[in-house]
Amino acid sequence: MFEAAELGRTVSKSEFRDQAPQLRWELLQLQQRLRQAPFPVLVIVAGVDGAGKSEAVNLLNAWMDPRWIVTRSFAEPTEEERQRPEYWRYWRSLPRAGTLGLFLSTWYSAPLLERVYRKIGGADFEQRLQRILQFERLLANDGALILKFWMHLGKAAQKKRLKTLERSRLTRWRVTEQSWKHWRMYRKFVVAAEQAIRRTSTGQAPWHIVEGLDSNYRTLIVATRLRDAIRQRLDESSGKAGAAAAIPEEPNESGARPTRGARELLRRVARRRSILAQLDMKQSLAKKTFGVELETYQGRLNQLQRRAQQCGISTILVFEGWDAAGKGGAIRRLTAALDARSCQVLPIAAPSDEERAHHYLWRFWRHLSDAGRITIFDRSWYGRVLVERVEGLASPQQWLRAYNEINQFEEQLVEHGIVLVKYWMHITKEEQLRRFRLRKGSAYKRWKLTADDWRNRKKWAEYELAVNDMIERTSTRTAPWTLIEGNDKNFARIKVLRTACSRLQAGLKNR
Repeated sequence: MFEAAELGRTVSKSEFRDQAPQLRWELLQLQQRLRQAPFPVLVIVAGVDGAGKSEAVNLLNAWMDPRWIVTRSFAEPTEEERQRPEYWRYWRSLPRAGTLGLFLSTWYSAPLLERVYRKIGGADFEQRLQRILQFERLLANDGALILKFWMHLGKAAQKKRLKTLERSRLTRWRVTEQSWKHWRMYRKFVVAAEQAIRRTSTGQAPWHIVEGLDSNYRTLIVATRLRDAIRQRLDESSGKAGAAAAIPEEPNESGARPTRGARELLRRVARRRSILAQLDMKQSLAKKTFGVELETYQGRLNQLQRRAQQCGISTILVFEGWDAAGKGGAIRRLTAALDARSCQVLPIAAPSDEERAHHYLWRFWRHLSDAGRITIFDRSWYGRVLVERVEGLASPQQWLRAYNEINQFEEQLVEHGIVLVKYWMHITKEEQLRRFRLRKGSAYKRWKLTADDWRNRKKWAEYELAVNDMIERTSTRTAPWTLIEGNDKNFARIKVLRTACSRLQAGLKNR
């Protein structure tokens, strides 16, 4: 694989002077166009020691406007980073749409080093590469332009380069004992790198192997491929935007006769024996029994929380459900049992402009707490396959893809040791109407009832189908859904508390 990058290719100074100014100007022009684009550009730079990785990144910062560039290099994880899933720090560093991200020592570094040093075997290495593929595919599917450059030197050329760096007082600091140790392990690095590149070079996120012997040649190759990729994507994006604008969708006005698609949807719901329809909605709990069990489970939850905090076990509770299904009341019974200093409730509303400029999971990765805390999401990442699906805010390709993306996200949370509990708060359509009317007639509850609540109610069948799909596709062995029969508030609140205690106790036992 690397033979083509060991040919000793060079570019003369005069040739470089002829090409560089025009190339730099084109990159600047494209960067200004990129600022209006709905996607970010990620440039991953990796390679052997001394092959010019940092020089390439520094040059791009010098040639382009650094105000619209994010440059990140990842060293050993900090204590804060170790308390969260591995990819948390990568998600936090992703550039927003319209900007460029330059990354050194990325998600490839740790798997490569651990494989070379035999800390992981071939199967584990393959599993880590698969996680990388999933991460990059997820970003690319959302529109990110990803370019990956492997800066390469042959073993003899690398030795010569390290010695050259050592001779200068300005650069000798860059050559460490570890640099020479890695040079002596050159063959092992090349074998692991070749496997990683072959496995993770895809049409969406290709690797470009660049010979690093001559800085002029290396610079022109990296800058040219970056220019061509950005230009092509911008042209494609402009074409798609024009095509979309040329064929506007006809609005479906309120009160209009249902379209053929809507009628078919209603028939599908009627034919289908849904998961929600199988719940026993008559279950209830007497007020006296509720008082006793509330005190019991709140006390147990408090003890479990303190034990989890001592063990560094984090907990995430996710609440989804119908409007007026009792999410707020259930959350208040939970927080009443918890130490407020180690618990946070996050009500999730429509994304901000900053959040829209990133992948939809970005804002949830940012909210992951440090070890030992409890985070409660009032609405969550499932908005992608619920409200965004039903309201047409996400395309069918986007929300269909999201099931797998969410499963991968939750898998990483659970693998890290986080206790993840997901609740769907369910009530019948008749009970919802009763609660809506009670809210309308109550001076201190009237604010809870909005026009959106009534509008969403008209789409009950569409939401019911979306909920059933969500449960079927995202209730996994590691992250199952707990369905709460919520027509009786007392019964629902105790089931929420009991489930939280059970799952947290199991998490402590597993640890």
